[in-house]
This record gives sequence, structure tokens and C-alpha cells, in this order.
Amino acid sequence: MSVELLGFHIDNYTFEEAVIKAKSLIDGDKVTQVVTINPEMFEAAEKDPTFSGIIRDAEMVIPDGVGVKLALKLTGKDAARIPGVDFAKRLLKESALSNIPVAIIGSKEEVVTKAVENLKKEISGLNIVYFHNGYFDNDEEIYNELKQRSPKLILVALGSPRQEKFIYAAKSKLNPALMIGIGGSLDVWSGSVKRAPKIFQKLGLEWLYRTACQPSRFKRIFPTLPLFLIRVLSYKDKI
Repeated sequence: MSVELLGFHIDNYTFEEAVIKAKSLIDGDKVTQVVTINPEMFEAAEKDPTFSGIIRDAEMVIPDGVGVKLALKLTGKDAARIPGVDFAKRLLKESALSNIPVAIIGSKEEVVTKAVENLKKEISGLNIVYFHNGYFDNDEEIYNELKQRSPKLILVALGSPRQEKFIYAAKSKLNPALMIGIGGSLDVWSGSVKRAPKIFQKLGLEWLYRTACQPSRFKRIFPTLPLFLIRVLSYKDKI
């Protein structure tokens, strides 16, 4: 089941249902893509037809940002917010239980290395067969290395829309796998960025906490979020 927002279909899963669906995609016979969508991605898609098409073609689109949940509320719809950082971590734990090979790509060398180290300490049996920083110019080299290692779960932290475009191009190149864009998750897992307190997470205000800790994020969020909500209201009035 899905809900529609600004012409895009968003999967309306509970967290557990999303995990079950993702596990079925990991066991599938092709490369599949999960998009964890937020307001900034809607705004980017409006200006970039290629990115818009990638979102429409994704096998799963889940609402990551609280702004998306709020936008759905404004249009009389609802969908459970599924934070990408929590969703990806859960899939890593599920993969460890079945010895599913995992790859992680993105961020600075020291960040991805520390994130992998921390994840292996936290998740017993985690089988990370490949990791690489996000500073590369030749995507084909990375695709070739991934094909040689054949991970079944690939987490990509290159920032949006770069990570979604990297994943989409991989669909015709790699062995069957589930690929997910995970944004800044490696910063959290490496410990270089502190996760918001539980109360902020529960209320969907993690973005507010991170903005308070990193004022430079303010320019990224504003005016994107209010403009996004205004566009949603305008779109609602037209349908």
C-alpha cells in the first residue's frame, strides 16, 4: 500500500513491515533500490527530471524526514516515519543473523573506517565484505569491485541525489543486491556526529537538535522546508 505526495508514491509500511519487505528484496534476483525520502529530495526532484525518474522507479520509497510526514498530514494522509539511520542499522543486524555479505560506501576515509569498526563491535557476526570512502571519480571501478565481492546489502552514503544516481546506475551492472542511500548515517555510526536524545527522535525533531548543534545546517533546511510545505498545500488545492 502506498500514499501519493506531489506526484510520487510513498510506501506506507510500519517499521517492521518495511524490514520484512527489504529482506525479501535482499533475497531477490536483481539489484533493487530503497529511497529514504525527505523534503530536500522532493525539491531536488522538481528541478532534476533524471532524479525524479529514479525516485519513481525505486522498489521502495520510505518517508525519512518528519517534513514528509507533516506534508502528508496536510493532505489528509498518513504514513509511518521510518528514519533511514535506524532502518539501515536494523537491516545490518538482520544480515548478520543470516551471514549476508554487506558493503558500505561513502564519507571520508576515517569516517567510514571508524563506522565499520564500530558496527563490527556492536553487531556480532556482521559480514562486511567491502567498504570504500565516498571520494572517487571513477564509478566503474567501484562497480567492478562490488561485482567481485558480491554483497547482498549495499549501503551508500554519498549525499543526495548523488547516492541515488549511483545506485540507479548500478542496477544494470551488479549482481543481485539491495542498495540503500543512507545520507549521513556513517557520521552517526562513526561517532563523529552525536545522535539526538531519544525524546527528540521520538518527537521527530532530530533535525532541530542537529541544526542547533550544527548551525551550518540551517541554510540547508531553510527555506527548503517551508517552501516544500507551501508547495504541498498549493498542490493539494489543485487536485
